[in-house]
Amino acid sequence: MTNTHLNTTHVLLLGGVTEAYALAEQLTAREGFHSISSLAGRTAAPRTPVGENRIGGFGGAAGLREFLHARAIRAVVDATHPFASTMGEHAAQACQQAGVPLLRLERPIWEPTAEDRWWSVADWDQASVQLQTRGARRVLLALGVRELDAFTRLEHIWFLLRTVTPPNPMPPFAAAKVLIERGPFTLESERELLRSYAIDTIVCRNSGGEGALAKLLAARELGIDVIMRERPPRPPLPTVSTVDAAMRWLEQYAGS
Repeated sequence: MTNTHLNTTHVLLLGGVTEAYALAEQLTAREGFHSISSLAGRTAAPRTPVGENRIGGFGGAAGLREFLHARAIRAVVDATHPFASTMGEHAAQACQQAGVPLLRLERPIWEPTAEDRWWSVADWDQASVQLQTRGARRVLLALGVRELDAFTRLEHIWFLLRTVTPPNPMPPFAAAKVLIERGPFTLESERELLRSYAIDTIVCRNSGGEGALAKLLAARELGIDVIMRERPPRPPLPTVSTVDAAMRWLEQYAGS
């Protein structure tokens, strides 16, 4: 049931990443706040945050602006995935038009060390070119199911596709195996995975965080190449990297 107390601060959490779930827990436990977590609904049977939830899009920036007015939202936290750039643009537009403060909660990017073998790319077409240039033969694609098509034309490469949900339909790879797995993963399991499938290259996104870091640590140990897609640009916003910092911002700008 929606909390309608006049002194309650209604906060919209645009969620999807681990930090969004943790922030929902803190807001639910904190008197004076009511959280509404919004999930895109692209994953089957997503984990449900505590508090009120909604699943699905808003209908662009205009639809989100209407939602902010209808639910008397006093603050928005954009804790969407670093690569959900469209939602980030819509949130910035809607909040500016509605006069609602907006915070970006985003984990820091991964940074390579001198021991890493990383090649940065801006999109999957560039990643495909890099795989050909570097002579990759056995590749782990640690991507979403909607990001696989750019690699199907590489007929000389064997792919291990690790996704959260099964590809439907299956992209027309010449040679591929599908693993349906959800992190976090351990260093030991990632090391064993890369060795058992004789992986020579990993393709992934610079999502940051601890849950998916183990594959990069294992790649460093084993001398495996990593083709890393860098994050798309985001609107200039106040940004924090921790849940505690987001709570301090909410207390300061939204009130309790």
